[in-house]
Amino acid sequence: NRLVYFNRLLLTAPFSFSLPTYDTTLLLSLKPSSEFSLSNKKMQMRVLFLLLILSFSLQRVLSDVDPDPVVKPEDVNDDLNASEFNSSRSTFATMIDKALEKEFNETDDKTDETDHRSFNNSVAEQEAVLETVARVKPKKNETKEEKSFQLHDVFHLENDNGAEDTPTLIDRKDNVFIMSNRKSKFPVLQLDLRLISDLVVVIVSATCGGIAFACAGQPVFTGYLLAGSVIGPGGFNFVSEMVQVETVAQFGVIFLLFALGLEFSTAKLRIVRAVAVLGGLLQIFLFMCLSGITASLCGGEASEGVFVGVFLSMSSTAVVLKFLMERNSVNTLYGQVTIGTLILQDCTVGLLFALLPILGGTSGALQGMFSMAKLLVVLVIFLTILSVLCHTCVPWFLRLMIGLSSQTNELYQLASVAFCLLVAWCSDKLGLSLELGSFAAGVMISTTDLAQHTLEQVEPIRNFFAALFLASIGMLIHVHFLWNHIDILVAAVILVIVIKTIVVSAVVKGFGYTNKAAILVGMSLAQIGEFAFVLLSRASNLHLIEGKVYMLLLGTTALSLVTTPLLFKLIPAVVHLGVLLRWFSPEIPNEIGLKGDILRADSSKRISVLIQGSRDS
Repeated sequence: NRLVYFNRLLLTAPFSFSLPTYDTTLLLSLKPSSEFSLSNKKMQMRVLFLLLILSFSLQRVLSDVDPDPVVKPEDVNDDLNASEFNSSRSTFATMIDKALEKEFNETDDKTDETDHRSFNNSVAEQEAVLETVARVKPKKNETKEEKSFQLHDVFHLENDNGAEDTPTLIDRKDNVFIMSNRKSKFPVLQLDLRLISDLVVVIVSATCGGIAFACAGQPVFTGYLLAGSVIGPGGFNFVSEMVQVETVAQFGVIFLLFALGLEFSTAKLRIVRAVAVLGGLLQIFLFMCLSGITASLCGGEASEGVFVGVFLSMSSTAVVLKFLMERNSVNTLYGQVTIGTLILQDCTVGLLFALLPILGGTSGALQGMFSMAKLLVVLVIFLTILSVLCHTCVPWFLRLMIGLSSQTNELYQLASVAFCLLVAWCSDKLGLSLELGSFAAGVMISTTDLAQHTLEQVEPIRNFFAALFLASIGMLIHVHFLWNHIDILVAAVILVIVIKTIVVSAVVKGFGYTNKAAILVGMSLAQIGEFAFVLLSRASNLHLIEGKVYMLLLGTTALSLVTTPLLFKLIPAVVHLGVLLRWFSPEIPNEIGLKGDILRADSSKRISVLIQGSRDS
C-alpha cells in the first residue's frame, strides 16, 4: 500500500524541494501538465526506473522509523497538497534523524549505563584514595569593559561558541592538577590551550634572550637560562603548567645526547675510556667519602653527608655539551674526557636512585645492594643487545629508510627520531635513564656511514628542544630567592667550584694526563647538574635531608648553573696564567694530552685533534 501510495503521490503532488542530482530534480518536479510529454519510450523507461528507485528508498527510510498513525490512500483525496502531507508525516530531515537515532540508540544506552559505575571502578582498580578537591571554573561573567589585558590571557580568550577551558583541580595541599582525559560519549578532539600558551611564551622568551645575549657577544645559552628565570614562578609567573612544559622540554636532553652519540667516535673513546670509566667512578666515591666524613666531624648525619657527596658529583650534561659545541671543543682530548665522564654519570643515575632508600633508612642494606646489583646486570644485558643490533639490524634499517626517502628526507628524519625515542624509552623502562638510551642510540648509528646524514637531519630538532630545555631549567631559578640569600649562596658556589675542580683535576692527573688537560676537565665539570634537582626532590621525600639543607642545595645548584658561562669564559685566562706560571708546557702551549694528541687552534678558533688510528667522521 505504501508503494502504490507514494507512486501516486509523486505524480500528483507538486513538491517544493529538490535533491542534489539533476535526474531526481527532474523527477520530483513532474506533475500532470501539457508542458511535458512522455512520448519518447526511452524517457518513459528512465522516469519509471527512477520512480521505482525513489519509492523503494523512501519506503526503506520510513520502515526504520516508528510509524505514526497510518495514512491509507483511500483516506486521501486527489486534491491533497504538499502542506497537508507534511503536516501528517514527518519531514525528510526528521525521518533521517529518527533513523540515525534508532541506529545509534543502543550504543548510547550502553554508554549511559556504565558511566555511573566508571568512577567506582577506577578507584577500585587503581587503589586510589578519595580526597576533597576544588575545581576551578573559568571566568565567563566578565564583560568586555571589565576585562584587562594580560600577557598570559592572549591564548586563554574564550570562544564565542562556548568552548570551555581545560579544567583544573586543587587539592588540600594546594597542588594544581590539569585534566588529562575528559570523558565523553563520543571521541572528540581536546586541546589544552594553556599548554600551547605556555610553550609559546617559553619559546618566544628564549628567542629574545638568545638574541640579546648574542648581540652582546655572550653565549646564547645564558640568554635561555635568564629568559626562563624571568617567565618562571620566580619571575613574572607567565607559565601556568610547569610540569607539562618541563616534560616537553625533556626532549632537549634526549636529542642533545642523541646528537652527541652521532658525533661520538669509538676510536677516540678507547683513549679516554680508563679515565672516563674508572676515573668517573673514583670521583663519585671520593665526593661521597669526603662529604660523609665532613658531616660526621661536624656533628651531622653521615648519611646526609654521603647524599651531599652524591649530589655534588653530578655535573650538567646538557650545559657542558652546549658549551663544548659552541667552542668547537668536542673533539679535543679534554673534551672527550669530559664527555666520557658525563656519560658515566648518566649511567650511574639508576644506581644512585637505588642508593637513596638505603641512605634514608627506608630499606635495608641487603635489599639496597640487591637492587644495585640488579641494575648493573640489566645495564650489561642492555648494552650487549644494543651492540648486537648495531652490527645487524641498524645498518639494514637505515639503508631501507634511505631507499624509501629518495625524493624527500621526511621519512628518514622521522625514522631517526623514532629510533632515538624508542631506545631511550626502552632504557627508561629497564630502570636506567632516558639520557643513557638516547646516547646509545646515537652511538649505534655512528658506527654506520650514515652518521653525518642523520646528524644533519636531527640538528634542527636538537637546537629547538635544547633551547626549550635550557629555558625550562631557568624557570627553576627563583631570582628573588637568589637575591635574598646571595651572600651565602655565592660562598657555597665558590666552594663547590674550587672543591670539584681540585678533586676532578687530581683524578685526571692521576691517570697520566698533563696539568692543562686535568685543569680544563676539572673546570668543565665544576658545576652541579640539572639532574641534581631530581635527586634533591627524591631525597626530600625520603626525609634524607632537612629543610634548610634542601634550600641551600637548591639555591647553590641554581646559582652554579647561572655562573657556568662565566666559568667557561675564564678557561682561556686560566690557560694563559698556567703558561706564565710554568704549570703548562711553554714549548707547546696548546698541548693538552698525551699519546700524540695535539690541540691546534687557527685564526678562526676552530679546534681539531689529530688522533692516530681514528676514523674519518
